[in-house]
Amino acid sequence: MKYPGEELDNFDKATVWRKYIYFEIKKYVFGKVLEVGAGIGSFTNNYMGRTSDITLSEVDESNFEIIKDKFKNTGVKITKKTTGELNQRFNTIMYLNVLEHIEKDKEEIETSLQKLEKGGHLIILVPAHNKLYSNFDKAVGHFKRYEMSFFEDLELKNSEIQKIVYLDSMGYFLYYLNKIFFSNETYPSKFKIFIWDKIFTPSTFIIDKLLMNKFGKNILYVVKKL
Repeated sequence: MKYPGEELDNFDKATVWRKYIYFEIKKYVFGKVLEVGAGIGSFTNNYMGRTSDITLSEVDESNFEIIKDKFKNTGVKITKKTTGELNQRFNTIMYLNVLEHIEKDKEEIETSLQKLEKGGHLIILVPAHNKLYSNFDKAVGHFKRYEMSFFEDLELKNSEIQKIVYLDSMGYFLYYLNKIFFSNETYPSKFKIFIWDKIFTPSTFIIDKLLMNKFGKNILYVVKKL
């Protein structure tokens, strides 16, 4: 499987955004951790200090080689297997901007819950609002963007929702304006990502809280296995 790499290279510099995400999920990350679709490992360093048992799964050949080299001699396990192909169970399973690349997303969620230990957490971050679907989404293989109702309507056995919120209210407006004024653009430039990450993300952290996370460009969903 081959994944378009320009997106990952550009967003690798979005360090403030990743710290924001980690702040939102860190209390759910513990024990045996599986990060599905780890890409080039941009997020992994944020939580490496919380656990010594990390598995990164990545089906893209190029990305697999990158993270295998990046995390050699660290104890991090790297695999090309999908969640359903893995034999072990985990305390934390993360899909950070990955579920939108999986056509049978509901089946994937059910499979991941089966791979969780009791008391473990499934953490999912996805792009929100299908009306924002753009050339960028299409180019990187997004089947869709998500509505909150998708997660609210899930009927998952032996589970309990821990968090279901919108994130990045400022990013919503930036993405919307970019879609209007740069309709032919596929990948946002590194400069645009720099402006969003370093200038707007610190402010969106505050604004998201003022809005009580009722609006934003992304949805964060965390469920606990009972």
